[in-house]
Amino acid sequence: MLNFTDEQIVFQEVPGEVSLAYTIAGCPLGCKGCHSSYSWHTAQGTVLSHNYLQQRLNTYQGLISCVLFLGGEWQPQALLPLLILARSAGLNTCLYTGLDDVSPELKQQLIYLKTGRWLAELGGLSSPGTNQRFIDLRTGHCLNHLFIR
Repeated sequence: MLNFTDEQIVFQEVPGEVSLAYTIAGCPLGCKGCHSSYSWHTAQGTVLSHNYLQQRLNTYQGLISCVLFLGGEWQPQALLPLLILARSAGLNTCLYTGLDDVSPELKQQLIYLKTGRWLAELGGLSSPGTNQRFIDLRTGHCLNHLFIR
């Protein structure tokens, strides 16, 4: 089961989408300089159950276009049903991971995927020299240019 530490409506993390975003607790990567290091402890936060997510999707029906998970790929058996639920509600899905890739099963339920560890010296998606990639999995196109101002 996944726990989340933050639940927000966000506008910048997935270009062109209004996203219901969950910061998932328990990231095992521990990237130096992580802005969410408080969320590294697995047991903290609130359980993100199927029923809870369904209630939130009902609450935001017609107001959001995407569900974003900031982490959770380390528990694919828990994340996959939540992605399926979001897709069955007609919403786009996105995963931010510090890994270079995720399983084909997760990708099948994702529209967008952000990959790559946070490396302060390279910056995030708004940096032209970043190691991170934001991919539209429908087309395979890298959309990093949408983050650069």
